[in-house]
Amino acid sequence: MPEDSPTEPRWLNDDERTAWLRLIAVTMLLPSRLESELKRDSGVSHFEYYVLAMISENDARSLPLTELASRTNSSLSRLSHVLARLERQGFLTRCASRRDARASVANLTEEGWAKVVASAPGHVEEVRTVVFDPLTARQVTQLSDICGRLLSTLDPDHRLLGLE
Repeated sequence: MPEDSPTEPRWLNDDERTAWLRLIAVTMLLPSRLESELKRDSGVSHFEYYVLAMISENDARSLPLTELASRTNSSLSRLSHVLARLERQGFLTRCASRRDARASVANLTEEGWAKVVASAPGHVEEVRTVVFDPLTARQVTQLSDICGRLLSTLDPDHRLLGLE
């Protein structure tokens, strides 16, 4: 057999195929379910909420845009459009970094903080309803372990949320 001939694909077995199809279904259905709840109850998209939440979790309620892009797994271009919308709504401001004038920082305003505080209970309830309530405590641990392993391949530098 010549060296450059194609190798046989490593096809999924029946258990792997079932797990894969279930994972894809969850990754397709969960974002729209969370999006619907946030739009209905808070008037923000899931991504807008996620951006505000990531900023709010920093003690200074401020994050450099490069770090915010990393934490939200977003391009700076996409993030810039969302930040412009959130800025027009009065939820945040952007300014040059005090440490590096070439870098920009997103700062949560009092209105932005109030939006996160008002949106969080409904969002957490929806997450609990669709993700955690159907699981046992052991399954939650397993889910965390499984996601951690997948993230070690997808995000080996632990950029998202600073998870390790």
